[in-house]
Amino acid sequence: MRPIKLPQPPSGFSGLPDFFQGGVSSAIRRAVVIGNGFAGSENQSIGLVRAIGLFGRLALYRVTRPRGGINEWLHWLPVSLHKKLYFFMQRIRGELGLQATFKKQKVMALSSETCGLSNILEADAKHISKMARETFEKEGPLLVVASGRDTISVASSIKRLAPENVFVVQIQHPRSHLNRFDMVITPRHDYYPLTPHAQEQIPWFLRQWITPREPPGKNVVLTVGALHQADSAALRSAASAWHDELAPVPKPLLVVNVGGPTKNCPYGADLANHLAARLQNVLWSCGTVRISFSRRTPEKVSNILVREFTSNPKVFIWDDGKGSNPHMGHLAWADAFVITADSVSMLSEACSTGKPVYVVGAERCTWKFSDFQKSLQDRGAVRPFTGKEDISDNWSYPPLNDNIEAARCVNTSLAERGWSIHT
Repeated sequence: MRPIKLPQPPSGFSGLPDFFQGGVSSAIRRAVVIGNGFAGSENQSIGLVRAIGLFGRLALYRVTRPRGGINEWLHWLPVSLHKKLYFFMQRIRGELGLQATFKKQKVMALSSETCGLSNILEADAKHISKMARETFEKEGPLLVVASGRDTISVASSIKRLAPENVFVVQIQHPRSHLNRFDMVITPRHDYYPLTPHAQEQIPWFLRQWITPREPPGKNVVLTVGALHQADSAALRSAASAWHDELAPVPKPLLVVNVGGPTKNCPYGADLANHLAARLQNVLWSCGTVRISFSRRTPEKVSNILVREFTSNPKVFIWDDGKGSNPHMGHLAWADAFVITADSVSMLSEACSTGKPVYVVGAERCTWKFSDFQKSLQDRGAVRPFTGKEDISDNWSYPPLNDNIEAARCVNTSLAERGWSIHT
């Protein structure tokens, strides 16, 4: 696919890509994704756009939050306030030049491998809503898809400024005022606080502060896991791209994806030791084992697995940032997976393949993440990794199809408005 070039805005330009031009139609022909720079969030938005059929006609904008130093202590602030405070501190320090990072210009290059875009513009609700209004007669409505806390204010502002010209989808629960969006797509476990079991865990004086506080409305679509880009077309492409490296390896191929501990799924060296011992116990049934670490994997975890398996001829270890990321190739070619319980995204992707998925560390998850693990087990999509498995045992289950279901709901809602997707 030819990458979409987003040039520097010329004089008088509103800060928008020039491919938003076309003929009269009530059909949606283009999409805007509002991202936050984190793959876990942006992949969900892009995955939905792929499922809808507008992947080749999307523009990606980002809400950029200052990073590094004291900014790591300010991440809880609303992004607009955080930027103002950052600019104020930079003026005091005499480093005004850094403000250019946050003007309406190109920011943060995104690999064409991710979504086919070469550059990303800073998200500006006024400019995007103005474009949606001015091009509506020629190009029809604009689909806006956003994901992540920092994108909420931008996406809701676009809806407020151009309500008759856009269809706005917010992915992940925005905590309050869901009527600001045409649709909210969020996992079922985000509504775990409303269950009787969760209510028992919350002190009565805190219950009014825990969100959500009411059941999902008609504009809320519930998924099992996270949306993602690992659809059938992407996996076919990855299978071809990684054929020479992964097709010849001895089978069965077991892929081990290691994330990193979180507040609600904590672990450390102890889990790494358990994982290493259990992998040793199943090596006899594997032709090949490929272990991948993420950016969140602590060294104390990765070092244990590297030390245990680096000299084993059956085992290949890939560390994030070293060479091409084999993740999509692994999804395409693996016969089975072992995945740490902390990553909703990695589990959702693997469970969409219908292949055996074993989870390590699920018993350590709490709150809504424990509920997510239970939902996968109830569907038969995952099993605990005990070290007693025969990896050649090819059990299966109905694959998760959250992307397809979410896209169907978007199309249904658009039809109620008299709009449709032009594919």
